[in-house]
Amino acid sequence: MPRLRAVALALALVAAAGCTRGGAPDGAERYVAGDAVVTYVSTGSREPAPALAGEGLDGRPLSLAELRGGGVAVVNVWGAWCVPCRAEQPHLERVWRDTRSRGVAFVGIDIRDDAVAARRHVERYGVTYPSFHDEPGRLLTLFETVPKSPPATYVVDRSGRVAAYAFGVLDEAPLRTLVDRVLAERAP
Repeated sequence: MPRLRAVALALALVAAAGCTRGGAPDGAERYVAGDAVVTYVSTGSREPAPALAGEGLDGRPLSLAELRGGGVAVVNVWGAWCVPCRAEQPHLERVWRDTRSRGVAFVGIDIRDDAVAARRHVERYGVTYPSFHDEPGRLLTLFETVPKSPPATYVVDRSGRVAAYAFGVLDEAPLRTLVDRVLAERAP
């Protein structure tokens, strides 16, 4: 039985490590927070966030640059079909409501849903921040480090670089800690 547990643990670690194209960037901290593997990237090792632009769930044009406006942003990848995404949604909404007055923008990227399913999810879970409608998942592939599946959350710093990312369900406390940490950084 102990051997079986060791094999299961090894497989879980391999699966968690396989969530990205490569390992953590130089100068990055990687840790587990609840069900998420979180990577905080040191300021000197950050890659630019992709220039996300497309159509929102409401059919209007949406742009990360316009939403961010030079501030910090949280980008969450989700799908209405994704059970862990549903579990994560209330945490995201609470942190969004608590930090928007501090200049933090939130935006979702809905993947693999038709527009009706996506809008139904947003209504059911009371999501008040905008989301891209990206049924084919093209926007997700623009990130340097891409998860195998949602949920995934990226925190973008004031310079427009990816400061942190989490693959898996990110609870309220670790998300709040990441956002506060990036907000506390000196502006460039």
